Amino acid sequence: MKIMKSLLIVESPAKVRTLSKFLGKGFIIKASIGHVKDLPKKELGVDVDNKFTPTYVTIEGKEKVLRELKKEAKKADKVFLGPDPDREGEAIAWHIAEELGGNSDTVFRVEFNEITEKAVTEAMKKPRKINKSLFDAQQARRVLDRLVGYKLSPLLWRKVRRGLSAGRVQSVALRLVVDREREIEAFEPVEYWSVNAGLEGKTPPLFKAKLFRIDGQKINIHHETDAAGIVKDLDNRLFTVTKIEKKKRRRSPAPPFITSTLQQEASRKLRHTANKTMRIAQQLYEGLELDGEGSVGLITYMRTDSVRVASEARQEAGKFITKEFGKDHVPAKSPVYKSKKSAQDAHEAIRPTSVFKTPDSIRAGLSQEQYQLYKLIWNRFLASQMSPAIFDQTSIDIEAGKYLFRATGTVIKFQGFMAVYTESADEAAEEEGILPVLSEGDALKTIEVLPKQHFTQPPPRYTEATLVRDMEAKGIGRPSTYATILSRIQERKYTEKTEGRFSATELGVVVTDLLVGRFPELMDVGFTAKMEDNLDKIEEGVSDWVKVVKDFYTPFDRELNEALESMGRVKPKDIPTEEKCEKCGQPMVIKWGRHGRFMACSGFPE
Repeated sequence: MKIMKSLLIVESPAKVRTLSKFLGKGFIIKASIGHVKDLPKKELGVDVDNKFTPTYVTIEGKEKVLRELKKEAKKADKVFLGPDPDREGEAIAWHIAEELGGNSDTVFRVEFNEITEKAVTEAMKKPRKINKSLFDAQQARRVLDRLVGYKLSPLLWRKVRRGLSAGRVQSVALRLVVDREREIEAFEPVEYWSVNAGLEGKTPPLFKAKLFRIDGQKINIHHETDAAGIVKDLDNRLFTVTKIEKKKRRRSPAPPFITSTLQQEASRKLRHTANKTMRIAQQLYEGLELDGEGSVGLITYMRTDSVRVASEARQEAGKFITKEFGKDHVPAKSPVYKSKKSAQDAHEAIRPTSVFKTPDSIRAGLSQEQYQLYKLIWNRFLASQMSPAIFDQTSIDIEAGKYLFRATGTVIKFQGFMAVYTESADEAAEEEGILPVLSEGDALKTIEVLPKQHFTQPPPRYTEATLVRDMEAKGIGRPSTYATILSRIQERKYTEKTEGRFSATELGVVVTDLLVGRFPELMDVGFTAKMEDNLDKIEEGVSDWVKVVKDFYTPFDRELNEALESMGRVKPKDIPTEEKCEKCGQPMVIKWGRHGRFMACSGFPE
């Protein structure tokens, strides 16, 4: 009797190692090592006059891979295509299927949301045909990006300088940075003052109270003389506790990670770039060698915008929490988090494939960076399945004549999820002090009353975390593209990073202003978000990809031709420096050249 042979093609050798453990001798597993076909590098590759038909060519260096895959496919009774479970993965599967002779009765698509024995076994029982709508959504994005990049870049070369590039989504993300830079430049700080009292009750500790109201009105102190007058007026006044209010507060855990929140939190807690986070997450997903277990997939698929968690994973977390923390740390009803309206709910949230694989129990098999990211994902997921934290929040009103001061403090009564994890903030919050035991009517000893000067602050420059947050909130890009966009605006020298914060370069400002002036729709945040919705509709089979591309391209092509005909050259401004020219003594300036910035004499070429 003939033994059935199956070929499984995935896109990475790491996946091959992990999957080899779970599939029997009847399987041959090979890697395509990413995409095998793409649009040509040196030409447009899109026939705009023939329904935007793309021309795909074999990627350089992939000829040998394709020959090997075709050879193995001829020996197999069935071929299963298992690249990543998203649009890019579907495109890889589509192109491989075409090379193997089309989407025939022997070629199937399988999806692994996690690479564990159970998940792989289940996935292999549910093969499907390649999803044309999913492929069309990826194809539409690829064609749109090629049309914009290929057509706009020559305009920038002719009108600004050679070597520049523009992108459909990248340029809009850059606009956020440039707009923020303009807000900062236009910002005028406003001076204001606060008054704080250092006070002592019958028992320690000393504590601080802040001036809150004067004669029942909210304070509004704009000058040092006013603040000094209040401090003087408070001299020798009696400070008395007039009201103590205690409230029980509950704080619920954050949902498990999606791509954007993982990138944000890894940026804040681990100082990782979005690119680095995704690279390490891919390793954790595809599988790592653990003692006694071989290669094991440790997390679910990391490109997702859904916070959904499988019921089995919720139940497993409940058992682990009960065992390690006690029943009171498990909520009466298992938490169910709601994804945003725009979320593609095909995948779960990012979570460990098993909470019983604790970070410390597998540490020996992980690098330091893998361990740190896995621990972050593990902690966040476990916390998301735990009870809320409970606080006692105390607010104390203290009167000194017409002046009302207020002191606040918080005491954790039940840690709940905070025993495992607390979310980082983008900007530091003011700390609350510890309050002594006080009663209404208590007279307090005044240690000091001090005025403090403040200035209103401009909006902060973007970090990777806050830029990803705003891109997601505004619908710019998708989980699979955030990291690439952030890398690109830095590689192109359109932005610089200082102490982890983005600032726009003069070149970035010039390019953005040119594009906003000439292509207002392309550079509109709302339009970019709408295009993401259109791509989602293609994926859902509701919209036709050719129509979506045509509706975009027709006005874009018209604006492009007008710009090429009527625009003059645009030059980035020279940036002055303190240096002097050795030859003539004139000031040196920073200029922009083809390969970036360089120092030159302001008198050159006179």
